[in-house]
Amino acid sequence: MKLSLKSAITLVAVAAPSFAFASAWEIDSSHSSAQFAVKHMMVSNVRGAFSNVKGNVNLDDKDITKSTIEATIDAKTINTNEPKRDEHLKSADFFEVEKFPTITFKSTKVAKAGKDKLNVTGDLTMHGVTKPVVLAVEGPTAETKDAWGNVRRGATATTKIKRSDFGLVWNKALEAGGVAVGDDITITLDLETTKKADAAAPAAKETK
Repeated sequence: MKLSLKSAITLVAVAAPSFAFASAWEIDSSHSSAQFAVKHMMVSNVRGAFSNVKGNVNLDDKDITKSTIEATIDAKTINTNEPKRDEHLKSADFFEVEKFPTITFKSTKVAKAGKDKLNVTGDLTMHGVTKPVVLAVEGPTAETKDAWGNVRRGATATTKIKRSDFGLVWNKALEAGGVAVGDDITITLDLETTKKADAAAPAAKETK
């Protein structure tokens, strides 16, 4: 039995795997950052950021739940605009950056959470400890092309963790009660990505 050209094209389209709709993106470290906020002396928030955020994103626009992300943060880049505090945060009392120089995130599940919103579950590894976290994501944005011809997309993700879950337990008691450094940390990731020249990328494997 002979197939018409139209029928053959239809069969190929139906049989095409989901990776045909996935695209590969690289996190642009010069336009991305990881910020955090933690309570100080029980009265105000200290804010800081890590720079040099790197990683890769595979986006499946046909089925966004098959998308994946892996990101690495350079722990040595921590900056709270106070050099002495930053050195303390890099020390063995907190991040131990000489022993644990990176913070990593690897997604395990992506779920829709409304229009242009996602919940991305993944493994966060920090200070040698790995724990599951859920990122509330706004995005990804639509594609845009910059002045140099690069195709870009962006997203913002937020989550809350307890630093004690990752072995960051240093503290000092206050005379009036309470402690110097809060346990709850709010994290915000601002990510800008560029489309890789080899656009096709495998989507996440289905899990049963």
